[in-house]
Amino acid sequence: MDILRRSLLSLALTILVAGPATAEPPDTITVASTTSTEQSGLFKVLLPKFTAATGIGVKVVALGTGQALDVGRRGDADVVFVHDKAAEEKFVAEGAGVGRREVMYNDFIVVGPKTDPAGAQGQDVTAAFRRIAAAQAPFVSRGDRSGTHAAELRYWKDAGIDVAATRSDWYKEIGQGMGPALNTASAMNAYVLSDRGTWLSFKNRGDLAVLVQGDRRLFNQYGVMLVNPDKHPQVKVKAGQAFIDWLVSPVGQAAIADYKIEGEQLFFPNAGTNGTP
Repeated sequence: MDILRRSLLSLALTILVAGPATAEPPDTITVASTTSTEQSGLFKVLLPKFTAATGIGVKVVALGTGQALDVGRRGDADVVFVHDKAAEEKFVAEGAGVGRREVMYNDFIVVGPKTDPAGAQGQDVTAAFRRIAAAQAPFVSRGDRSGTHAAELRYWKDAGIDVAATRSDWYKEIGQGMGPALNTASAMNAYVLSDRGTWLSFKNRGDLAVLVQGDRRLFNQYGVMLVNPDKHPQVKVKAGQAFIDWLVSPVGQAAIADYKIEGEQLFFPNAGTNGTP
């Protein structure tokens, strides 16, 4: 009996030393998003603030916008946060997503060699693309169905250039995100279309500089939406909607506005608008 009592006492002491059971991890949602929200460093600022406020964790799948939308179509994410408004509206219209909201914007820029061999510098993106094509100056395309890639293809079309038919060795598609595209452009001393946020956070600039900016066509809107739970019952509706609501709330919008690199704001909140500054 003494042996039994000593064993029970020992077990009780072990439980007391160990303390209470570890709390369950917070509910975690999956957000399929563009590479620019991650590679710009924005998510490193936003997500801890959201989790601290709600107790909800966020796992990010960072892809080009087209691929991120496909993740949502398969039901492999709870929320999609991307930047190709036409593609997002199609995503909602086909029933893959619900409740799209405007969140923020920045702009695209054309980056290239400081020497600007094509003479692309200015405020007209289509004129710049025509000059780059005419000079057959090295150009790096993401080629990844991202929002940036979709914008690039629109600019070639607006410039009257069938890039698929006319390109040769000067046009390099890499099928990767914005960071690798900028690294490739830096290594090649080539032109590339970038979102401003990723460029500002990019360190390996080499001899590259911003050459084209200020064209209204370079406006870059971001939107967020819930993956349709009617199609995918596993979607975490309550937690996913909490993330969306936080992004467009005054607190979330202020957190977006406060994110700066060397004093320069990367993204501009515009929830509640129709995609305007």
